[in-house]
Amino acid sequence: MNATKYDIPATGWKRIVSRADALFLMVASAAAGVLTTAMTVTGIVDSSAGKVTLTLPVATPRQMVSGLSLGASGQYTALDATIPVLPPGPAALLAWAGALNQLGILAVLALIFLLAYRLRSKILFTPGSAWLVGAGGAVLALAGTAGQVLDSIARSRLADLIGVNGRVAGEYYFFSLNFNAAPLVVGIALILVAGVFQFGGRLQKDTEGLV
Repeated sequence: MNATKYDIPATGWKRIVSRADALFLMVASAAAGVLTTAMTVTGIVDSSAGKVTLTLPVATPRQMVSGLSLGASGQYTALDATIPVLPPGPAALLAWAGALNQLGILAVLALIFLLAYRLRSKILFTPGSAWLVGAGGAVLALAGTAGQVLDSIARSRLADLIGVNGRVAGEYYFFSLNFNAAPLVVGIALILVAGVFQFGGRLQKDTEGLV
């Protein structure tokens, strides 16, 4: 006797993600998206409207630390600087950096929301799911990387403008890049996972109607 997918007994099977769990993930990801977006917008507005304190890179070997014990010597590579009003150029770069970083966060949260919805609806392995995972990974990788580059350019420019580097003639650098590879790595991993979803969708389609 041939059985269909509706003949499989439920006894002994346990769902990894229940409908209640999926609903919780949907609500939590939506709330996190609203909260982080509000915080990002508030930070951008506050930094462009008045005094702001930023950690700026020090890209010169001549900023030495004095007064160390045991004959030690050292130099500082970053400085917390309070600037009354940000110049328009660096302020715009920092705003774009914050927006791009938030876009990467929203891509991940949207992906969690949509996958939780599909788990709740029992339609996980579809061409749409593969596209969502791949698009989320691409947005995270690109936005996260671009945001960090713009942020580093802005902070290096500010360090120059306030004179923290104090470079002499012949000493030159473009900008100091503080790079976190996590968004890029996770984005690439999600693109690979999209391929797994695509394969899973084909496998599910090929095995429909079989025991």
